[in-house]
Amino acid sequence: MKATGTETIKAESAGLRGPIAAEISADAPKGGLSEASYTLLKFHGTYEQFDRDTATERKQAGEDKEWSFMVRVRAPGGRLTAAQWLALDALAETYADGSLRLTSRQGVQFHGILREKLKPSIAAVDSALLTTLAACGDVVRNVVTTPAPRRDAIHIRLQAEASRLSSALLPKSGAHHEIFLDEEPVSTPDVEPLYGPTYLPRKFKIGLAHPADNTPDVLANDLGFIMQTDAAGAITGWLVTIGGGMGMTHNKPATYPRLADAVALIGPDEVLEVAEAVVRLSRDHGDRTDRKHARLKYVMAERGVEWARERLSADLGRPLLPAPPLPRFEIPDHLGWHEQGDGRWWLGLHIPAGRIVDRGEVRLRTALREAGKTLGVNPVATSQQDVLLSDVQAEDRAALEALLRSHNVPFPDAFTPVARNMLACVALPTCGQSLAEGERVRQPILDQVEAELGRLGLLGERISLRLTGCPNGCARPYQGDIGVVGKSPGMYVVFVGGDFAGTRLNFPIADKVPLDRIGATLAPLLNLWAAQRDPGEGFGDFSTRIGADACRNALLPHRQAAE
Repeated sequence: MKATGTETIKAESAGLRGPIAAEISADAPKGGLSEASYTLLKFHGTYEQFDRDTATERKQAGEDKEWSFMVRVRAPGGRLTAAQWLALDALAETYADGSLRLTSRQGVQFHGILREKLKPSIAAVDSALLTTLAACGDVVRNVVTTPAPRRDAIHIRLQAEASRLSSALLPKSGAHHEIFLDEEPVSTPDVEPLYGPTYLPRKFKIGLAHPADNTPDVLANDLGFIMQTDAAGAITGWLVTIGGGMGMTHNKPATYPRLADAVALIGPDEVLEVAEAVVRLSRDHGDRTDRKHARLKYVMAERGVEWARERLSADLGRPLLPAPPLPRFEIPDHLGWHEQGDGRWWLGLHIPAGRIVDRGEVRLRTALREAGKTLGVNPVATSQQDVLLSDVQAEDRAALEALLRSHNVPFPDAFTPVARNMLACVALPTCGQSLAEGERVRQPILDQVEAELGRLGLLGERISLRLTGCPNGCARPYQGDIGVVGKSPGMYVVFVGGDFAGTRLNFPIADKVPLDRIGATLAPLLNLWAAQRDPGEGFGDFSTRIGADACRNALLPHRQAAE
């Protein structure tokens, strides 16, 4: 079968170079990039985008689209130093739209970067001892793990493995440094010993977790490592999970979200070599003829756990042990004040939709910049799009609180549990995949859900509410107690039945729900939950217990009345 055009572009790219350098140069023609440059720039951590709010009007006026770039910074485990944060803050002002955005994979994104500023912005990231390389593209992307900056053996090891994987699995091509940092080309041809000349069939995501903290949603990843410990807390090995992924396409049953399978049990020091073997599995068996069928999750769904373990065993030259059953996961609350275990503290702040910006009286970006300058706090980005301000000296706690309050930054207790556990993708106006709004309608949707919970006296319940403007699933909507997924302008599919711990997919209960009817659509089911729940039963657990048909039937009279 014929490979896709993307595969041809990669094969002919000379190690991810292609025509990029010429097309982003100062004397390049204005307008959009070629397909080759657009495709290859992803590997360097940037997407070309345009303002979809103004595109139609400008087209009618005979004007070109308002082109710009999104640049994504790779930060394994979300860890950043105060100096790095200050450098990124300056980048937001100098090159981007004045905001930073924390991603659902513990990275940092910038929007609105013009073509002439693309190269210096990426160079500025590199100067901060960070990189955008492989933050996007058909490679291993940012490696996620628990954000908790606890100074104990478990958390130190999780972060160490995330950093080691992130570094070891970067592409080896010198193209990034040649194009963006003006380094001289090497005389010998680039060789990609792991990825090969066409890299992976699609993106590849890795997460590491301990059962006591599944905030990284480890089962949503192509590859997961779940730490195993003994009664004394010593690390005894890792449970390897393979085949997770959130993306799908509406009305295309061959595409679907999937949670990873437990495949093998490995020793405490085998993470990197097993990761490389699983990357090779994806490289050699992923579908390169259909990008919608290219993720490792489809290989696992069609070939199975035993096949994967046999292939990996052959690759490694030793038999892998079967995996034990998945452990019970917990999701601790990292917001507010917590001791780190080394005499210092962290303060977790909820960042709605991960957007760090000064807006009105809330000067969040300014406050975080001053905290870095005056108190030296080291930020940690979480998979929930929040930030943990770590390494706070005990005597500086009051000063940090006062600084934040002086800039009207809300503390976690100002938000309901459903607000604190809501994720939202960027969506319009910049994302080219969006079918409906995401971040910009986060608050109206939250208001509706909070109103229904308040009516029932359930505002104190932890509920994971996740919103995306399209079915690609960047905010992991298919794992949430409630998932809201864009279908068309102003219309959404509503899902329920996931669990708060991230171990179960949800199911659709209503299609083409207008934006202003999401709360009303959920109301009958929330009423049932309030009346019939078992003690302590979560909303997603209740929805799954009564079943998809019962959930949909509960909505019928109300939907018919609305129509």
